[in-house]
Amino acid sequence: MEHLGYFLVRPAVPLPGAAMAGKLSREELEKLKAAYETGNLNGAAAKLKEELESLEKIPLDIAITGESGSGKSSFVNAIRGLGDEDEGAAKTGVVETTKDPKGYPHPVLPNVTVWDLPGIGTPNFQPGSYLKQVNFSRYDFFIIIASERFTSHHITLAREIHKMGKRFYYVRSKVDADLYAAQTRRPSTYDEVRILQEIRDNCVKNLRDAGEVSPRVFLICSWNWDKYDFPLLQETLENELDAQKRRAFILGLPNISAKILEKKKAELKKHIWKLALVSCAIAVIPLPGLSFACDVAILMVNMKLYLTAFGLDDNSLTRLAKQVGKPVAELKSVIKTVPMANSISKEWVVSFLSKSACAAVMTAEEALDLIPIIGPFLSGGVSFGTTYYMLNSFLNDAVKDAQNVLAKALS
Repeated sequence: MEHLGYFLVRPAVPLPGAAMAGKLSREELEKLKAAYETGNLNGAAAKLKEELESLEKIPLDIAITGESGSGKSSFVNAIRGLGDEDEGAAKTGVVETTKDPKGYPHPVLPNVTVWDLPGIGTPNFQPGSYLKQVNFSRYDFFIIIASERFTSHHITLAREIHKMGKRFYYVRSKVDADLYAAQTRRPSTYDEVRILQEIRDNCVKNLRDAGEVSPRVFLICSWNWDKYDFPLLQETLENELDAQKRRAFILGLPNISAKILEKKKAELKKHIWKLALVSCAIAVIPLPGLSFACDVAILMVNMKLYLTAFGLDDNSLTRLAKQVGKPVAELKSVIKTVPMANSISKEWVVSFLSKSACAAVMTAEEALDLIPIIGPFLSGGVSFGTTYYMLNSFLNDAVKDAQNVLAKALS
């Protein structure tokens, strides 16, 4: 255990650390056990570090296609959490504005790109050559959008996509316009649920008439991200992506509901034990009166990631304030626990560690002894437990503040 080499006196009062064991799966515990038994903890940590670094770079490319004027560009903006007038938004208009595939990076996750593809249904549109023209192999899945009727053009394109082994999803946009028209024309008999079902039934019928066997259609409005089928579409995409792409997709979702915030929290928590092991094996941070291992760089990078994922950075808050028509200071006023992402630095992390060190170390020591497998070979060092504790604690605080911001924005 010389590579750990950090010893502390155990606190006399037991702390409730046993719950920590439940956060590591049996498979994860067995990996740690194998690393220890082969005397290669550093090697295991190096592999985890490489895995974590590659995870942040895994690309997710989403293709948005449909007929001209169907709202493709607005959807590109909506799925990235942007309004049509925000900086970096896709250009929108009543006529086709996209001549070639145009990639729009996510505002805070550069590995996520949403592609606005040229419109289908034009005289030059040929389904067979269209996919080649737009570099079909680049995209992970396709969203096929229609603002009124789904036609044979949509079906033909879907078949070509299916032949090439990629997923596609039918989206009916601008349902808010249909609802508004119905309410204006027939206010006394207006029934939103019934009208939405009629729109869905009509879309399904058109698709079946055109040859689609079992179509599924999502009804959306790009200006109301939390209404209609937008949340269902997000959940469907999440469930059908592989684990690595799913992580990128979840972290890239706009923070429009408490459910999305919890999904992001759960996804980020999955990797904290790996970060803790890397910190345990490779980093030392000495603090006055204490001696324990903790990699400041690991904490700094991941704390900043947590804050940007939850929109707790100046750019995200400025965009949100504009979208909901509130002063940005009003949104910032409910952030009580964590700093802005822009404020996270090595100096801030060291200061944060100094203030929280006693609680973190005590919890870490008790937790490590109570975790099966890990405890026996890490009880002499608290780097694993300290990093695990600090990241979990910071993540929980970030979620609470993000929930406060969401509540204020929607109030």
